[in-house]
Amino acid sequence: MKGIVVKSTGSWYNVLDEEGKAWKARVRGKIRLQEADTSNPIAVGDRVLLQPDPQYPDTCTITDIEPRHNWIIRKSNKLSSRRQIIAANIDVAVMVAGLAAPRTSFGFIDRFLVCCEAFHIPAIIFLNKTDLLPAEGLELLKEVSDIYINAGYKVITGSATTGQGLNALKQEIAGKTVLFAGHSGVGKSTLLNCLFPEAEARVGIISEAHEKGKHTTTFAEMHMFAGNTGIIDTPGIRDFGLVDILPKESGQYFPEFRPYLQHCKFNDCSHTNEPECAIKTAVEEGQIPAQRFYSYLSILQGEDVFS
Repeated sequence: MKGIVVKSTGSWYNVLDEEGKAWKARVRGKIRLQEADTSNPIAVGDRVLLQPDPQYPDTCTITDIEPRHNWIIRKSNKLSSRRQIIAANIDVAVMVAGLAAPRTSFGFIDRFLVCCEAFHIPAIIFLNKTDLLPAEGLELLKEVSDIYINAGYKVITGSATTGQGLNALKQEIAGKTVLFAGHSGVGKSTLLNCLFPEAEARVGIISEAHEKGKHTTTFAEMHMFAGNTGIIDTPGIRDFGLVDILPKESGQYFPEFRPYLQHCKFNDCSHTNEPECAIKTAVEEGQIPAQRFYSYLSILQGEDVFS
């Protein structure tokens, strides 16, 4: 029997089989051993093989995982060398970001996008809470939007509160398996509820003292909707440490770098201290935004970024 994992709670998983029946499932021991370097051997979105438990109704054992065609992965936390698979088998990833309450850093967005590029996942940036921006913030909104639009990404600006941008986002994700990711408090669950009121996701309150969101989505969960749309809502991510990506290769995962990579004097150019570097020249001439270049340098130096 086959199924798809729709929720992970640590030791138990919620799985839907091919008939749409819900099962509670545990993992066979050999799978845990195979994924010893990850904090979670199975992720939401995984397609799995199931063996019903004859003693307990609606309960089964996950005996194997079908090969993943992609996944989003990061360091488990800033002090760990273990890996955490956030979700698997994704059609599109939506970075829900904000320029206020809380503000999402360029470094965080760019690391997430590098991961998407490395694992061949189309990405959309939804700049949320634009209704909270002061007049001068609208200039920043345009500047940030232009940076990522010029890099080739779909950028949607709007607000889950006012409804701006929601129709555009819903058209982009219809019929797809979609990951919503971002910091706590940026509005992922509110956005999910506005797009699909039947989701009834829990919504947090922004901490006035720290302007950080309180965690409300404790475990990753896929919500299934009409038209075969699946939205994976994730706990707020405070840091995004890249794994399984060599820092020296990270330049190829910045789309706006690619037209220039073949024009550096040295084939193994790191775009730092080498002469006749086409990337550095493009930055100096304003063809590549300085913010994106700084993100590349911090990845190259092996730095992690935290909210």
